[in-house]
Amino acid sequence: MTDLAERRGMETEVYQPAEDSRLLAATACDEITGDERVLEVGTGSGYVAERVAAETGATVYASDLNPYACEQARNRGVPVARADLTSPFRAGVFDRVLFNPPYLPRDEDAERDDWMEVALTGGETGREVLEAFLDDVARVLAPGGSVLMLVSTLTDIEAVAAYAADRGLAAETAREEKYPFERLAILKITPEH
Repeated sequence: MTDLAERRGMETEVYQPAEDSRLLAATACDEITGDERVLEVGTGSGYVAERVAAETGATVYASDLNPYACEQARNRGVPVARADLTSPFRAGVFDRVLFNPPYLPRDEDAERDDWMEVALTGGETGREVLEAFLDDVARVLAPGGSVLMLVSTLTDIEAVAAYAADRGLAAETAREEKYPFERLAILKITPEH
């Protein structure tokens, strides 16, 4: 299916860059300027955070629940906190928040008890983790701040946008790519004022 599916059997600790990571990084590099404070939630290997810092000059921090991911991100030179989403961060701190959430719907036949499962599966609908993220992310945004979040047709992009709207967040598609098995989109999310 994808290079991610082929790698799944080899990597069980940290999500490595794939087409979704590259799309988020490219979009962020086009949108972010050097004077911004950026948080990448769920950084995985640290690829996106490292690339954004290197290409834009922005100050980039990261978080991940997975201790192995935190270690890999630190090895890339990314300042990272082991954290659940945005919970430990102060209000109004970040100009941008980036997130490539676990968005695959739960598949009992393929389910495994490892960190890769945590990185890939977003619950029954694929939206549980990103909904928890949307519930709190506006709190950590500085005035004028925005979120760049990857979503997939496997998760129902319109349902994600509607959930954001219910929380006072406007969502528009910043970029998208189509694949035989799904369409990936980067939603640019901003608080409605």
